[in-house]
Amino acid sequence: MSPITALTYVLPHRLLSSLARRLAYSTSPSIKQWLIDTVTRKFGVDLSEAAQPDPRAYPSFNAFFTRALKPGARMADPDPDALLMPADGHISQCGDIVDGRIFQAKGQSFTAAELLGSEADAAPFRDGMFATVYLSPRDYHRVHMAWTGTLRETVHVPGRLFSVGTAAVAAVPRLFARNERLVCHFDTEFGPMVQVMVGALLVSGVETVWSGEEIPAYADAITRKDYRGKGIVLQRFAEMARFNYGSTVIMLLPKGAAKLAANLAPEAPVRLGQRLAMRLRDRAGA
Repeated sequence: MSPITALTYVLPHRLLSSLARRLAYSTSPSIKQWLIDTVTRKFGVDLSEAAQPDPRAYPSFNAFFTRALKPGARMADPDPDALLMPADGHISQCGDIVDGRIFQAKGQSFTAAELLGSEADAAPFRDGMFATVYLSPRDYHRVHMAWTGTLRETVHVPGRLFSVGTAAVAAVPRLFARNERLVCHFDTEFGPMVQVMVGALLVSGVETVWSGEEIPAYADAITRKDYRGKGIVLQRFAEMARFNYGSTVIMLLPKGAAKLAANLAPEAPVRLGQRLAMRLRDRAGA
């Protein structure tokens, strides 16, 4: 374990993230522009595809970080049976959920029940599939729907705010099941689907399109919100949520729902809307 990763065990995660949040929302011209210019230069942010390409037009660093894209900058895979990549970024890991366990990195895994906060919630995904997508500071930070779904419930699971960078993922056991996260449950025509918004050190803010800001406030206990009967339907490729800063989104699908695209592998760069998996129609008898 690197000294920096080891240090994150003792850092005051929430305090540091709260301080970073204050900077991110600052409208001070000097502060916000220094942050925008630093990130743009260091990470090679491509503003030519942003709806607002002028870096000085954003009122805060957070507005820049959660920027919209120009129409047509991302397109959904044209095959109607393709489940879509929910975000820009890199594949951290993807594959089968084996006996309820999700692979994190060499020598590291966690259970779907730990991730979702409930054995019952995890049961439909016991032998299903998963994809973990890491959003770097250069990426578009809005998360979209892989498939059309009706929102059933959200579960805010309290936790730490470890970094989700490659070194931390390789070194911190059960990292994604330990960090603060918002679990979003959807009902689809092939069964349940979960998209998990995982918080991280300095990047712990999560907003959804149906209720606005969810994290912070940070949770002290598992908090559930029931949306059954509310008729909140999000279409395939529609925006679902965004990270105020960025982090990781984890997709879970039940067994037999879809087959992962063959070209996906750890560390592979991905773009919103590309093919994540192909629907297996025989599951629904179609």
